[in-house]
Amino acid sequence: MVDLKMHFLSELVKKPILEDPFKQHLNIHRHFYRYSKGVFIGPALKISKTKAKITMKGAHEYEDLILETVTNTISTSQEIFEINGKLISGSDMTKTISELGLNWVLKKSTGKTKNYKADIVDQINKVLLLQSIDVFRENSYLLLSYNRNTNCKVTTKKNIPQPSKKKVEDDEISKRIQFCTGMFNNTDANLEMMLDLAVPDFKSELPNNWKSLIILNNYNINQIEIPTNVKDTRLLRIMGIRKGKMIRSLEIDGDLIEKQYSIVV
Repeated sequence: MVDLKMHFLSELVKKPILEDPFKQHLNIHRHFYRYSKGVFIGPALKISKTKAKITMKGAHEYEDLILETVTNTISTSQEIFEINGKLISGSDMTKTISELGLNWVLKKSTGKTKNYKADIVDQINKVLLLQSIDVFRENSYLLLSYNRNTNCKVTTKKNIPQPSKKKVEDDEISKRIQFCTGMFNNTDANLEMMLDLAVPDFKSELPNNWKSLIILNNYNINQIEIPTNVKDTRLLRIMGIRKGKMIRSLEIDGDLIEKQYSIVV
């Protein structure tokens, strides 16, 4: 398995109090830009397993974890396969794309929201794809699909959904987790790797014979520290440090386990 930065929630579980999040932990901090004070619905993930296959269905912000997990199960590191989808970034990643040896063409948006997008149809191997996931986690969204066979495929929607304005109790989980789906062979090694990536904090509490897991992440932001020397209101929102709680709950075949983390992000 290639050594990568973890999914931002797994990193946060490991170290919930971040020092200087904007400068040192942008790959985590950027997922909290949009939150003001209050209680917010974060990303959700459902994992199901049969004897032959494991299926992951995720809301937006879990697509990189699903893509990484499925890609890690590919046994031949240099085999070329086709990917398609989109790269969406808040900054010009042309140099990074070129350094990775990719030929994706990034175009600047003309709309109100300034971002950069590349439509992707490409041939790639496992190693380069895992490298790309790692690099773009810092400040972009990689919305990719591929279909190697029925037990090794990823399907991701190409447009980022609007953030949910619903209350936690009204959350439409089954609808949200249609954003990205991944499937791969159910082997001991694949299962172990997937649990390490997706639920490192719950792994030891799982029974052996589980069939379905639903992971929910909700945030309760009760304080925002604003930098004093910045006048630009957009920058203030981006640089603000959010403090509060992350509530992670895991439903295992109907039974619920909950963990709370005090977070500084």
